[in-house]
Formats: sequence, structure tokens, C-alpha cells
Amino acid sequence: MAEEYDLVVLGAGTGGYVAAIRAAQHGLKVAVVEKEKLGGTCLHKGCIPSKALLRSAEVFETAKRADDFGVQTGEVSLDFTKVQNRKESIVDQLHRGVQHLMKKGKIDVFEGTGRILGPSIFSPTPGTISVEMANGDENMMLIPQNVIVATGSSPRTLPGLEIDGTHVLTSDEALQLETLPASILIVGGGVIGIEWASMLHDFGVDVTVIEYGAQILPTEDKDISKEAAKILKKKGIKIVTNAKVMADTIEKGDSVSIKADVNGKEETFTAEKLLVSVGRTANVKDIGLENTDIQVENGVILVNEFYQTKESHIYAIGDVIGGLQLAHVASHEGIIAVDHIARKNPDPIDYDTVSKCIYSHPEMASVGITEEEAKKRGHNVKIGQFPFKAIGKALVFGETDGFVKIIADADNDDVLGVHMIGPHVTDMISEAALAKVLDAAHFEVAHTIHPHPTLSEVIGEAALAVEGKAIHS
Repeated sequence: MAEEYDLVVLGAGTGGYVAAIRAAQHGLKVAVVEKEKLGGTCLHKGCIPSKALLRSAEVFETAKRADDFGVQTGEVSLDFTKVQNRKESIVDQLHRGVQHLMKKGKIDVFEGTGRILGPSIFSPTPGTISVEMANGDENMMLIPQNVIVATGSSPRTLPGLEIDGTHVLTSDEALQLETLPASILIVGGGVIGIEWASMLHDFGVDVTVIEYGAQILPTEDKDISKEAAKILKKKGIKIVTNAKVMADTIEKGDSVSIKADVNGKEETFTAEKLLVSVGRTANVKDIGLENTDIQVENGVILVNEFYQTKESHIYAIGDVIGGLQLAHVASHEGIIAVDHIARKNPDPIDYDTVSKCIYSHPEMASVGITEEEAKKRGHNVKIGQFPFKAIGKALVFGETDGFVKIIADADNDDVLGVHMIGPHVTDMISEAALAKVLDAAHFEVAHTIHPHPTLSEVIGEAALAVEGKAIHS
């Protein structure tokens, strides 16, 4: 059975379903193909469920400190089954919302595995999608004018560290834990590893992070990484850097142990479970790319600024093209790809204006470039930095660790980067992102009147600090 479409989207994660909605808004006939559930990794295995768990961990940790606020609660305990049930309830509600959006946009949804075919009786060019239906029905043939590949990514593993779901986990398996372990080793101190470290520690788990590099969060500004390590260690999380895990030394029993070369010295680490958190791999296999001229380099699909592949009618967005593997990035890439298909002349994304967030405790957020990158690009920089401990609302809130750092160009005063660590910075970063979009100068941010008392005052003070004129320091 065959059906013709203006656009078929392969993968209905955040990028894919947003692209489909945008195409429907342009009046295109659209179909999406998804082998699991609408919403993809972000909704079911990533952003949403992990943040639901992080929120429960934050509430639990705050409740244990209630006496600091003069609130008498008695003994505080955790029901992890209810934590997981709350997470699933949130995911289910959002899943139903995406299903509704598909129906509202009259977007056809095919549940199954889609693969791109080469030239055939259906089309003289590659792009026909063969869908192996999940319900066992005969394959559907979708014949589109255009295709968007939005197949996302999967957790990367390390050679020799077999994921067994019992002793050795990725974030996928960790999200399904029925009970919390007493202790855990986290291999990898990147964003996902640090979010899990923070969450599990706040739930009461003994956490050790083993990081290959010289610092955790290696893609963040160095001052942010150092501050994060200091705060997390103060909380009780053990962080080991310059550590090369020796996968062949792993031993499993009632616990799991593994050796690592730490600064040239062999050390043994033991815990109840081990979480492998070393990044993600683009899902480029078994989707029919070999039937096309689409180029794959370093494991990701090559595209131009409008996300066209070498097959100009086939686009690719999101994690499958590498770059910033973030849900909001995938969504905007999908919108630009669709607008290009619809000949709306979209502007390419300036990735220096994209906000990045880390939802650990403390939170971290950034937009623009780091101080190190600014200097590499030849900028003459000047820095403004201001601590939360000097902000009244932070004291009221009971969260005073961290700071905001603004990097400005000393020659033209443009804001080059803003980096934050502290309470609710993932909500505050959008002000800095708007400043980047508008190509604002640091003094324009400083002259923006921030209401008092708010946490956002720290941004204004940091902007004033660029010229050494912060008021409360």
C-alpha cells in the first residue's frame, strides 16, 4: 500500500514532531514515522523524566532543610515508587498532548520502523519511505516530495562495559529503577553525568563521578566547571578527574567494582551500580542512508545551513547531525528546514545565541562563548562577575552558592557570553539569550532595571561589574 505526501518526517521526537506541526501550518500534507512513542527520547527517556526526578530530589533535599526556614516537619522520608509514578504521570500527560497536536494538525502517524529506499518503481529519486509496521501489518510505502530525518541519538557506551540493566546502566535503564541503590559509580562527568550525580545524591545515594578529563563539564566555561566541582564536593559527591576507566577489570556480584588509571596510579572503585554517561551516538544505522548519496562523517549526517543533505530534497535535524544535541535546538532546526522546504527564506541559526542548561543542584546555564573560546577567536575581552551571596533574594531563597559571569568585547562592548551557576539560572538565561540575539552591549544589560528583590538582579550587577561598577560588591 502506498501513500503520497508533501513531507515525511522520520522520527517523532521533539525536532520531528515540531517540524511536522510547522509543515502542517504551511498547508503541507504531512506524515511522521516513529518506531516507539511520539515525543521521542526527550519526552520518554531524557529531558522530561529526568527533570521530574530532579524536581523530586530538590523537594526532598529542601524538606530536609525545612528547619533552616523555621518550618518543623519531623522526620522526612522518601517514597521512590511515588517519585517514579509522578514522573510517569507527567510523561503520560505530555504524550497525550503530542498525540492531540498530531490530530489537530491532521498529521498522519505511522507506528513502525521507517527506512529510506533508493530509486524504485515509486520514485526515480531516493526518498520513498518503507515502514515496517509495529502492529505486524504489511509494509506501508510513503512517497514524499521531501523527507526530514530526525532519528535522534542513543546513549554511547564504552568498549568492554556491557550494559546489563542490573549492574551497569545507561540513563535509559536508570530512569526505570524501582529502588534506589545505596551507592553508584558514574563514568563520565559531562552534563548528563552531573545531573544524575546531583539527583541521586539528593535522594541519599553515595555518588562517585569518574571523569576522563581534567575537569567535569569540559564544554562549560572553566570558572563554571571549577565552581560546580567545588559545590558538588562540598555536598558530598566524590569527583575523580584524569581517570581512565579500565573496562576489562570490571567485576560484578553483590556490587560492581572497576579499576581506573588516575593520574598514572591504579585505583579500584566499588558501588552497588555503575552508570555509563559518556555522551550520545547519532541514530544513523538501519534507516536506509546507504540507498542515498547522503554523507555521514564522524558518525553524523552532513547538512548545509538549511539542513539539506547531499540529496537536496532530504533534510536532517537534531542529534543525528551532531552539533548542539539539545531538544530546543532540534525544534528550531526543524522549523528552519520546513520553512526552507516551503520557500519562506528562513535565516540560519546563529548557534552562539542558543542557551544551554544543566539542571543539577546547583543549576548552570550559558549562552554565547566561553572566555577561553573568546580569546581563541581573537577577542580582547573584559569580564564582569557577581556572586549570588550578595543578592537579597538569594539569601531569602536560601541558595547563595554560585555567580553570573559576563564576557564582553573590550573593543566594541558587545556581550560575547554569559555563564551562570546558582538558583534558577535555567529560567534566567533567556534574558542573556535575548541580549545576544539583539547584539546588546554589556552596558545596555546593566541599564535594564531589574526588579528588587529578585534573583535576576545578579545579571544587572554582573553587567555593571564589567566596568568595575557593581553596586553591591
